[in-house]
Amino acid sequence: MKSQQPRLIVYCSLFPSSVQPNAGVFIRERLFKVGQHCPIVVVSPVPWFPFQHLLRRFKSGFRPQPPHYENQQGVDVYFPRFFSVPGLFKQLDGFFMALGSLFTLYKLKKSFVFNIIDAHFAYPDGYAATLLGKWFKVPVTITLRGTEVPLSKMPGRKKRLLKALADATKIFSVADSLKRHVVLLGAQNDKIEVIGNGVDTAKFHPVDRHKARERFAVPENAKVLISVGGLVDRKGYHRVIEVLPALLNEFPDLIYIIVGGASPEGNNRPFLDQQIATLDLSEHVRFLGPIPSDELKYPLSAADVFVLATANEGWANVFLEAMACGLPVVTTDVGGNKEVVNNESLGEIVPFGNPAELQGALSRALNKNWNKNKIIDYAKQNAWQTRVDRLVTIFQGVIEDKQ
Repeated sequence: MKSQQPRLIVYCSLFPSSVQPNAGVFIRERLFKVGQHCPIVVVSPVPWFPFQHLLRRFKSGFRPQPPHYENQQGVDVYFPRFFSVPGLFKQLDGFFMALGSLFTLYKLKKSFVFNIIDAHFAYPDGYAATLLGKWFKVPVTITLRGTEVPLSKMPGRKKRLLKALADATKIFSVADSLKRHVVLLGAQNDKIEVIGNGVDTAKFHPVDRHKARERFAVPENAKVLISVGGLVDRKGYHRVIEVLPALLNEFPDLIYIIVGGASPEGNNRPFLDQQIATLDLSEHVRFLGPIPSDELKYPLSAADVFVLATANEGWANVFLEAMACGLPVVTTDVGGNKEVVNNESLGEIVPFGNPAELQGALSRALNKNWNKNKIIDYAKQNAWQTRVDRLVTIFQGVIEDKQ
């Protein structure tokens, strides 16, 4: 009997939309490349409750609501709503997410005839996906992306997270450290495949340094640090800002560029502004706001060192994106960071929460004459295609095992 082709429902609540164009871009990057090999439709559930418009009077960016449907690069993307009261009953989000997606998947089962639900994040998305998988009698795959570490500290969500992993047919982990974490919690080791994120080297590559600096009015001789990501506490911009005064003693013309804006996790820009004012760093820290991924090569090419003093990561795509532009990376020893920055020729890993170590690493990185070609070559070895080929092969195996 001829085997079927995988036909995927990509199921993920963190996905770009017209109202949040930079949310989950790394997920779209991977899955749209998978979509070049097999048909995909995206279902991205959006939290909703009847009075949330009132909260926007006090918090203007709260839960922006995308249209119910968008076509992105020729791919159908649906945004069904699900009931979710902010701050309450979060351990019920998985059930309500599945319930809110039920009608959308019912219609798709007729028109698209999907045979795999491919979820991202174990909870609530993976949990919801496994419920939908049972209701529609299709296998479910789940990708672990890092949120599983903090969620596993909450008993109710840990229980549902592990239930989702037990019910999934196959689990992907973006880092080996993340796989080890969930196995210690009780997940089944032999159903987890480690497949890291990749980088699009056609999109991320060095551009002329002089022109890049001109674009952002950065002096030619300045030393430049750069970070990219949502403006949330977890990303650790405040930890970098904390050590800038000491670094300025050594590099008086130092500039720290931050690329990013508010995200679904929140927005700590007011706190960062206050910290910058207190430390008298307004001439040395620049916020560029969110920048589309296909333009990130310009600020990255204007910098000398990429830094992310993050508290938690699975596999940070942005490290490979920076490396593809020739930048060494200084980051913290959390999650899968040292799996990406795995050689001293690529950058330096420092203990989390140690300002002196972070300052020392940044000083060394700014003083070092890096072999940029070696860094770029490493990024090229981690291009998306090798990851995508493995994913498609595994999806095909899931379908064949089901037949």
